[in-house]
Amino acid sequence: MFQKILIANRGEIALRVLRAAKELGIQTVVVHSTADADAMHVRLADESVCIGPPPSRDSYLNIHQIVAACEITGADAVHPGYGFLSENAKFADILAAHNITFIGPSGDHIRVMGDKIEAKRTAKRLGIPVVPGSDGAVSDEGEAKRIAAAIGYPVIIKASAGGGGRGMKVARSETDLVEALQTARSEAGAAFGDDAVYIEKYLEKPRHIEIQVFGDGAGKGIHLGERDCSLQRRHQKVWEEANSPALNEEQRTQIGGICSRAIADLGYSGAGTIEFLYENGEFYFIEMNTRLQVEHPVTEAITGIDLVHEQIRVASGGGLSVRQEDIRFHGHAIECRINAEDPKTFVPSPGTITHFHTPGGLGVRVDSGVYSGYRIPPYYDSLIGKLIVHGRNRVECMMRLRRALDEFVVDGINTTLPLFRELVGNPDIANGDYDIHWLEKHLAETQ
Repeated sequence: MFQKILIANRGEIALRVLRAAKELGIQTVVVHSTADADAMHVRLADESVCIGPPPSRDSYLNIHQIVAACEITGADAVHPGYGFLSENAKFADILAAHNITFIGPSGDHIRVMGDKIEAKRTAKRLGIPVVPGSDGAVSDEGEAKRIAAAIGYPVIIKASAGGGGRGMKVARSETDLVEALQTARSEAGAAFGDDAVYIEKYLEKPRHIEIQVFGDGAGKGIHLGERDCSLQRRHQKVWEEANSPALNEEQRTQIGGICSRAIADLGYSGAGTIEFLYENGEFYFIEMNTRLQVEHPVTEAITGIDLVHEQIRVASGGGLSVRQEDIRFHGHAIECRINAEDPKTFVPSPGTITHFHTPGGLGVRVDSGVYSGYRIPPYYDSLIGKLIVHGRNRVECMMRLRRALDEFVVDGINTTLPLFRELVGNPDIANGDYDIHWLEKHLAETQ
């Protein structure tokens, strides 16, 4: 087991990893920008190192400074959390060259799954169902037209190196296709430095289903069920559930088995999430995230397995602590992402939190790194906390969520809490009857 872990992140995920390390008796080091000097994870860590000014490029994305912090403190492993350098293959390679363990998959696996085109090819080779579309990057308008005609409109154009909805355009006709192709390429080049795009069949009313997987790096793989992340705004997840209201046990077992076998065949090490669009009983691969997900607590709630403990165990060479046959799913869990944003316009709302009170009681968990008097800096993602509730079934879970949302108080800034108080009372949400377009349509109708 590791002696000292450096946590290369900030906010609630840094605190989440720190807690897991402490429970395993591992010393902790955190890095922080000057803007985060008074953050909770900085206060609670055994050691902290300031690595630069507020902009991410000068601090949390500064590989040189993070490696130097490891050497100064004697950290023998790095947990990247999510975001920032968590899916940066170069970072993983550099750590390996310095004999520091990256708590995550190999740089090669990050590289393969970080390229959307290569990831799709790999998924297909491993027996994972994929969306009909181009086999690789589209070279010109003529090729794009031929592919679109073959699979049928509407189609979606996606950036190969993309994420977060950038470089994604829908075309419903050949006329739309030319403009969409140009726009997607332009956005992709500006956002990712790579204008390569590919084409897929556009599904009209799919759900977003993802499978949590773990590999030991030596040919063993397991899955820990699915999460339903269909409530999204601008391709960003807002509300996540485990298990999905749309799947039955047979479907869960089938797609989970496909994913766990694929991870084993790949020789993958650590946590990963294989994401799908799901429509009319069929699964279609979107991408694989080679890191811990924001929404991992709902999986922990229904399995009782600490995913960060498992990440650390696997990275230290201890292998998986559970076999597939040991995993049981208990009840239902929902997570709401609480952002420092206006609940109507979603404009970020940095500032000082004057009063912060979290809900409690059976089956209620809040992951957050903020506190009364804490100032939300304007430089980073607006996520300030996650409310996770668990019940014996979905009905009990929804009732508990309603109660917990009523107890949650954040004063001094705007948050998205009012949005969740509205959603928990909506009949479609109560019935589990929604798809990836539902929330945006709902917001457009109510604003």
